[in-house]
Amino acid sequence: MEEKDLQNELASIRSIMERSSKFISLSGLSGILAGVYALVGAGVAYIIIQNNPTIVTNRISLFVATYNIFTIFLTLLLIAAVVLIASIITAIILSKRQAKRKKQLFWGKVSQTLLFHMSAPLLVGGILIILFLYKGNGEYVVSTMLIFYGLALLSASNFTFSDVKYLGILEIILGLIAACLPGYGLLFWAIGFGVLHIIYGSMMYLKYDK
Repeated sequence: MEEKDLQNELASIRSIMERSSKFISLSGLSGILAGVYALVGAGVAYIIIQNNPTIVTNRISLFVATYNIFTIFLTLLLIAAVVLIASIITAIILSKRQAKRKKQLFWGKVSQTLLFHMSAPLLVGGILIILFLYKGNGEYVVSTMLIFYGLALLSASNFTFSDVKYLGILEIILGLIAACLPGYGLLFWAIGFGVLHIIYGSMMYLKYDK
């Protein structure tokens, strides 16, 4: 009986320490929804690309093709921005609800530290993407997104559920493969930000949200 009480007490102490040093209110459902948003965005992007072939045969068609490519590119950036904003808003709403349920402070020292360690790789990756676009190397945008997003998850995993690091590792591996196959950027984007998020979110939901 005493041994059981001791185990319960140790479990309580471990729980208190985890709450004070890690942000444990990440919502698995938000990961699932982020993946769904990404797949919907990828589907819309695919339709836009398929319905806008650019065949260059003379100067006039060259101008039209260049204009179409620029328009399509801006549209794809807008789709990505909408997916990102929708995912962030969803994550904030559901994580705040999760924090309230677990009686944890949503915006405190732990969550601020988590945000800092996650934003640093994302900021560097964003700057690198801008440089790639400026140099006309747009084929490496998706691989860069995946790699630096994975690095951000690895960095953030020290301040939240350790499961996050496995998603980060998979994102990095996928990004490296995408760099070797730049012509399949949209497919890798859908897998990395869509399929993997849904799988990860489902596992997190069953493990922590229940």
